[in-house]
Amino acid sequence: MTVSADAYLAVVTETIGRVAAEQRQNVADAADLIAAALQADGVVHAFGTGHSEALAMEIAGRAGGLVPTNRIALRDLVLVGGDPADVLGPKLERDPAVAHRLYELAPIRPQDVFVLASNSGVNGAMVEFASVVKERGHGLVAITSAQHSARMTSRHPSGRKLADFADVVLDNGAPYGDATLPLPGGGAVGAVSSITAALLAQQIVAEVVARLVAVGQRPPVYLSANITGGDEHNAELEARYAGRIRRGS
Repeated sequence: MTVSADAYLAVVTETIGRVAAEQRQNVADAADLIAAALQADGVVHAFGTGHSEALAMEIAGRAGGLVPTNRIALRDLVLVGGDPADVLGPKLERDPAVAHRLYELAPIRPQDVFVLASNSGVNGAMVEFASVVKERGHGLVAITSAQHSARMTSRHPSGRKLADFADVVLDNGAPYGDATLPLPGGGAVGAVSSITAALLAQQIVAEVVARLVAVGQRPPVYLSANITGGDEHNAELEARYAGRIRRGS
């Protein structure tokens, strides 16, 4: 396989089609779980570390998305918890102890539901966070790479992985190592997990909205803040969830 923009497009196109077909039922199951939580006045909390944080950004606080959504991030330890900035680093996601602090810092209620993303599904903070979420009785949707996770040893003391805790698991279709175009001297370029995770996130949102419409509810959906009336529309909806959703971090 050559390394080129066209080669990457071909791989991405194939992967998107495969993920969309293979994960259709899981998308529907995730939407059922989330729609039920929203109808019970719940909020969707999304959490990802590293590049999987992009998934949380697809779920929480964007145009065309659901308003009752909250993004949890490792930097909440600094921005909300008051820790010094030097606690943040590339290996923080491997520390299981972080999960308990993040959960306690978040504006969580019993009826809330979680969407967690990790391509590998093995880092300590994410696995422990999933464990805490289930111990507290919340619904949990996981987005991960089945292929990558299967080839990894868990970095959590329990030996368990993110998918082991989830009510619904969605496979993002990424290969082991994420990158898709092999290089002649070894290694590869062209990661796909962010693209397929975004696809799954948007499909889930569309299905949640469809379920709310089907029961006669007006879905609380964001308008772009960069169109006329967007700010006013969004502020009115956000007020319904005051203290439960964070924006701007």
